[in-house]
Amino acid sequence: MLYIKVQELHKRKFKIAQIAKELKISRPTVYKYLEMTFDEAKAYAEQLLGKKKILDHYKDWILAWLEEYPHLSSAQIQDWLLERYPDLVVGDSTVRTYVRGIREVYQIDKKLIVRQYEAVPDQPMGKQLQVDWGETKQKTVNNKEIKLYFIAFVLANSRQKFMEWQASPFTTKDAIRCHENAFQFYGGRTEEIVYDQDHLISVSENAGQLLLTAEFQSYVNERKFKVHLCRRGDPESKGMIENVVKYIKGNFADSRVFRDIEDWNERARQWLERTGNHQVHQTTKKRPAEVFLLEKQHLQPVSSLLSYESTNNKSITRSVSKDNTIRYKSNRYSVPLGTYQNMSENLVWIEVKQEDYNTLVIRKEANGEVIAEHIISSEKGKLIQNRHHTRDRSKGVEELKQRLISHFKDQIQAAAYLDEISQRYPRYRRDQFAIIYKVIQQYPGLIDTVLTKCTTEKLYNANDFRDIAHHLCALQDEPVEKVQSFYTSPPKQSHIKASTRSLDTYTSILGGGA
Repeated sequence: MLYIKVQELHKRKFKIAQIAKELKISRPTVYKYLEMTFDEAKAYAEQLLGKKKILDHYKDWILAWLEEYPHLSSAQIQDWLLERYPDLVVGDSTVRTYVRGIREVYQIDKKLIVRQYEAVPDQPMGKQLQVDWGETKQKTVNNKEIKLYFIAFVLANSRQKFMEWQASPFTTKDAIRCHENAFQFYGGRTEEIVYDQDHLISVSENAGQLLLTAEFQSYVNERKFKVHLCRRGDPESKGMIENVVKYIKGNFADSRVFRDIEDWNERARQWLERTGNHQVHQTTKKRPAEVFLLEKQHLQPVSSLLSYESTNNKSITRSVSKDNTIRYKSNRYSVPLGTYQNMSENLVWIEVKQEDYNTLVIRKEANGEVIAEHIISSEKGKLIQNRHHTRDRSKGVEELKQRLISHFKDQIQAAAYLDEISQRYPRYRRDQFAIIYKVIQQYPGLIDTVLTKCTTEKLYNANDFRDIAHHLCALQDEPVEKVQSFYTSPPKQSHIKASTRSLDTYTSILGGGA
């Protein structure tokens, strides 16, 4: 069909460039089809279909993505493939060629948005960090739309990137918190940080005399870095971070489905490691993560916490996750179960003990009682958990056991019996105790007799306990000298006579009388 369309447009006196634009194919492809006969084009198409390619196994995914999001770049397609298939090994050029072929065959045009930036000189290692904010609209798993906000950082020399997201607009306090997280991520700070004239950090440029907000000025005084504000209408002076913001929006965030903010930030960190800081930078022709290993040595060290926060006990805050943990220096630290509450701010205050600088202290209030203390781990990605903060899963079972014991006259014997059941059925203790509890409710006057019988006969099972209780109850209800017939009157035309046994025989089978 593509061959026929090319020939038809050529007969209508379309130029080569016009044909390529109309059919959304390259000009070499137009020349190729014009030089072919119909049979040659048919043979060529069959040859292409028969030739196996490394990405053919993923063709359905790629085609579905391009049909739903025709603007996707081959780099983003590659990232999505690696997210779903981490073991896939494929080159950038292979993905570009394959995606281009898919677009030509299925006539999927790509919408390009071009934005120009002025080149800026490369900065020395450890000299400059650029920062900017952005926001996106994302589809949720419930097919609703939510607005998300992020702050992005990039080292001017290595192009090592960092970002953090939240579901509400940034405040100055949020900006400071994210700066601290970025410094921990990089392992230090640069001499200078470049910003746009954002209301979170600045009041006025004032002809070169910078007027920062009081809160951010205090932070700058503490961390001792230089602030460079871009002049209004001059975004090119921080073109690196502008491109990073565009990269985050166009590659990571574009068309990605949102679940919750913790999951979103975790996926963002994985994207940075997999794509954002791993792929070769088009300007430097180097991987940011590899260059960063050198630049990291030129960064200025920073203390783990701000000194004025520790001294004045105005500790920095951390959000409590749903799993009752907080994040600090790339690790998770537990807080007592129940600290996280729905419809609550879920903030705690943290500080490091000044006497040893190795203990993390967590408070519910700034000057309140300590709710958790942890030895700070030097590793990354670890869960540091205090066992006292976890749910005592045996507590409910133990309370049930004590409640059962209280119903018996001989509580020592009852405790020994229930302990034996716990040892024999450790995974089913609750189920065993629940059966016994039902027996206690149904036959309160028989339970001491049943306990004695079970202990004597070594029947350490709740089902045996229940059956004996049923049997003893039946002995009380039925006359000893006569067992009533199942039928009130014998059925007619019945020539079968059932054999009968005395009640003493059944009693013997079931383990004897009372």
